[in-house]
Amino acid sequence: MALRTIRMQGDAVLTKKCREITEMTPKIQVLIDDMLETMYEAQGVGLAAPQVGILKRLVVIDVGEGPLVLINPQIVSADGEQTGGEGCLSLPGMAGQVTRPNHVIAKALDRDMKEITVEGTDLLARAICHETDHLDGHMYTEFVEGELYEVSYEED
Repeated sequence: MALRTIRMQGDAVLTKKCREITEMTPKIQVLIDDMLETMYEAQGVGLAAPQVGILKRLVVIDVGEGPLVLINPQIVSADGEQTGGEGCLSLPGMAGQVTRPNHVIAKALDRDMKEITVEGTDLLARAICHETDHLDGHMYTEFVEGELYEVSYEED
């Protein structure tokens, strides 16, 4: 495994729509492992492939319940509403208030290319929405209500 460079807001790769993954390859398996390592090292809860410069429909998420690998994720149901602070590894040190669904159901493929359904509320719902937005070239800053503000995360 290796740490990947996280692309920062303003990098053109973050504005592009990603391509579907049609087959699992050794290269994709390595990408998944590298993305997980990179996300944990950066103390994030999610990371999308375009954030490491790869235009593939792949995200990794861990909100404290263990890693989720979502290939070609699609949100099939969303309801409720939550508004809260949201940040991004591609814009470190900043956050903004964003309204997202409080409950989502997404279909995706896992790292074995088997179809899975993931249901999330609260932070997991927010992370699924945030990361799938990246796959279509969108960043949370497009949805911020009000101004961005500085944040700092202290290590435990």
